Amino acid sequence: MTTDISKKGPEDDVPKARQAEAIKAIPVRHFGRYVAAVLAIGVLASIVYAFSQGDIKWGAIPDNFFDERILKGVRETLLLTFLSMLIGVVGGVILSVMRLSKNPVTSSIAWFYIWFFRGTPVLVQLFVWFNLGFVFDYINLGPVYKDEWSDFMTPFLTALLGLGLNEAAYMAEICRAGLLSVDEGQTEASHALGMSHNKTLRRVVLPQAMRVVVPPTGNEFINMLKTTSLVAAVQYYELLKYAQDIGTSSGATVETLLLAACWYLIMTSILSVGQYYLERYYARGSSRTLPDTPFQKIKANMLSLSNRGAGGVR
Repeated sequence: MTTDISKKGPEDDVPKARQAEAIKAIPVRHFGRYVAAVLAIGVLASIVYAFSQGDIKWGAIPDNFFDERILKGVRETLLLTFLSMLIGVVGGVILSVMRLSKNPVTSSIAWFYIWFFRGTPVLVQLFVWFNLGFVFDYINLGPVYKDEWSDFMTPFLTALLGLGLNEAAYMAEICRAGLLSVDEGQTEASHALGMSHNKTLRRVVLPQAMRVVVPPTGNEFINMLKTTSLVAAVQYYELLKYAQDIGTSSGATVETLLLAACWYLIMTSILSVGQYYLERYYARGSSRTLPDTPFQKIKANMLSLSNRGAGGVR
């Protein structure tokens, strides 16, 4: 009795492989994307053409770009931004802790503060601080300080209080969201180890909450840089106010406003780079491998191109 055992060799699968290679997937064409691209290019070209036909003295922008008053305005803008954000961050942390407190009095005070300052425009708040001299003739802090209100409430202090106190309300909600993002088990474990509430907040909760707090705080920092332009309404000289004065004296009003816009773009771009690396620093514990930075991506692409070129020479 003989048994016929049929065996398949590698050559039997060759036709199937060739058949698979013959199948070519053709991607679906999205004609809407091409239409949208053409429309976008057309709109951009029309805007450029419209500005080219306008009576704009483009030479006034490079002529005044490094003007002494413009550079002073840039310094004042950055100083006001950093100080206002410092008040906002410190006040926001305090308000968020008060908001999460089990004490109904402190929680209610924090809620009212956030409700009031988030519900009124920052420009209105600036005008209120600036015009309080019509209500109070003097500021009297007892033996500590006493002076006339007009001498006390300078344009700089008006801008600092108006921006900083308003920012504290927004930072309070950002910090509260960061604190609530930390699992309660972390706090319970810290208390089980004998750590006090304040020590748990400093050593355990806040470091983990920073990963959630940093991205929106960076956005608030950039937004604060642009919001400082509102203080020109209370006669504080920063970038926009100096640009307006230069435009009025030289007759190049639109040109100096475009110049101020260029400086705002430069400063916000620098702050955006700093925000990116700060977010990357606090994201170290959230993922095993961090994504490459733009410089690392450029370096990797350069190395790959050089390796391909060396392989081609060989």
